Amino acid sequence: WHWEDDTNAKGGLLGRPVKLVYYDDQSSPSQVPSIYAKLLDIDKVDLIVSGYASTQIAAAMPVAIQKKKLFVSLFGTGVNERFNYPKYFSMIPNGPTPKPAFTRGFFKVAEVQTPKPQTIAIAMADAEFGRNACEGAHQNAQASGFKIVYEKAYPPSTTDFTPIVRAIQVTNPDLLVICSYPLDTVGMIKAMGEVGFKPKMWGGAMVGLQATVFKTQLGPLLNGIVNFETWLPVKSMDFPGSAELLKKYQARAQAAGTDPLGYYMPVWAYAYLQVLGDAVAATKSLNDDVLADYVRKTTFKTVVGDIKFGKQGEWAEERTLAAQFQNIKGKALDDFRDLTTEVIIYPPKYKSGEVIYPYEKAIVK
Repeated sequence: WHWEDDTNAKGGLLGRPVKLVYYDDQSSPSQVPSIYAKLLDIDKVDLIVSGYASTQIAAAMPVAIQKKKLFVSLFGTGVNERFNYPKYFSMIPNGPTPKPAFTRGFFKVAEVQTPKPQTIAIAMADAEFGRNACEGAHQNAQASGFKIVYEKAYPPSTTDFTPIVRAIQVTNPDLLVICSYPLDTVGMIKAMGEVGFKPKMWGGAMVGLQATVFKTQLGPLLNGIVNFETWLPVKSMDFPGSAELLKKYQARAQAAGTDPLGYYMPVWAYAYLQVLGDAVAATKSLNDDVLADYVRKTTFKTVVGDIKFGKQGEWAEERTLAAQFQNIKGKALDDFRDLTTEVIIYPPKYKSGEVIYPYEKAIVK
């Protein structure tokens, strides 16, 4: 909405108002192809972008390729590795090696601790993101010289994580990386608390912890977890327009029933449309080939900073963050509005605090 409103307030694009046309895919990849067919063949939209996340994006790719459409995606991990589609561009800060990017910060922080941790367990959801991110974690573990003592996938339908946590605990790893979807993330964190398992550092690529609804559900159970982040409203990431966007977003969030803080998705959803809108405005064209050529060679100024695309449409440079939850006392919204409870610990350029290590020290009694 905000991008649509802002663009139309400036006179739209190519002298025409911009209209977003969308349908709910209900996070079901099987619904995605028919939605894009409808958008292109019946609604006759000029341009398409993706819905959220890898599984849905992968399902849309064959339609985009068949119709030869420019396709900008929102938070897909290494989706174009198997398609190699030249008109695909990815709005996610994972850079040229997207799979290891999710956990790179975790490993970079872990490997400089003293004494250096030696062993690691890796647990993943047996689905697109879980496998991709943990394949990357495996590579990072090898590069950091950690010995992998457990590496297993669990079915996405798993609801009881206690047996998994106990099986990992038996291997006594110094480190634990989990590549999970929101509901498994919550289940895994609760199981870790119940079992009382305390590796020296754990977290990694757990989707869900970026969203306020899960933060307020878990509260102090989050303390000490080191996980990927993509953007936080800290001083080092105060890019032009981001603070104003967040303010406008938060004012409308309650009525819209969306994430009340909006630290995760809003800036990225705005930025991927900024890329598209800027390309249209600069080329004065809706031709997908012309637009793709422009996107490929341009550095875009967005609410998430400067973006240049590279190989396979990924960001030319990696900028995935690692953050640690610290000193969370309760489950209220204000516990998370205050950014002393989630600090960026990697990369150094964006750091907003220091890691508390080992994990045990970070658990507030």
